Amino acid sequence: MTSTYGQETGEDVAGERAGRVVVTAEGLPAWLEPVERAARTVRPQQLSRFLPPKSGGRPSAVLVLFGEGERGPELLLLERAGTLRSHAGQPSFPGGALDPEDGDPEGDGPVRAALREAEEETGLDPSGVQVFGVLPRLYIPVSGFVVTPVLGWWRRPSPVAPVSPQETAHVFTVPVADLTDPERRVMAIHPSGHRGPAFRVGPALVWGFTAGVIDRILHYAGWERPWDREREVPLDWRS
Repeated sequence: MTSTYGQETGEDVAGERAGRVVVTAEGLPAWLEPVERAARTVRPQQLSRFLPPKSGGRPSAVLVLFGEGERGPELLLLERAGTLRSHAGQPSFPGGALDPEDGDPEGDGPVRAALREAEEETGLDPSGVQVFGVLPRLYIPVSGFVVTPVLGWWRRPSPVAPVSPQETAHVFTVPVADLTDPERRVMAIHPSGHRGPAFRVGPALVWGFTAGVIDRILHYAGWERPWDREREVPLDWRS
């Protein structure tokens, strides 16, 4: 499958062709094919109960970037700076609000924003990223963001690290094998009483919107392994 937001030229399937964003599954590794198939068929209500309002909300995007590391498939995550006004200190995907130069939120704006934000936050080279899918828009009520998850394959990995300590505290990759490990899976309990899937990743707890997207990708890609949904941790868990 190949879809574009403009006319294709050139040979490079990663990033852009002649200034046009390309979304293509061409040349993906076989292990990513279940994710790409799920992205084409999944409906918003299958991903989250928090769906965008009919009007309002701030358009934004995140980059769900898959690569291959020493332990096989992995995801790129970062820890947000503790001084930020929203979602401070949380592990998350690279991403943020759309800027006017990103373009139409209903067109290629989210893809451009996801790649731009990832570069600004982690220093990755977006020309080495092949965008292979875009998930339905979701909503984060606490911040009012309408978020488009953009799926990427890190065809040509580049060095990553926090670009601005004011925005990013830490950049790291997580093996998919750890995310599918039943012993690392828990239900996070918010002080409000809300329960949601979470992942123990080293000293961090990945929860909230990021964990919800990962949880649904694992499920619809057929990667999920049975785990104990009665195992709970409070959101002040740090061990």
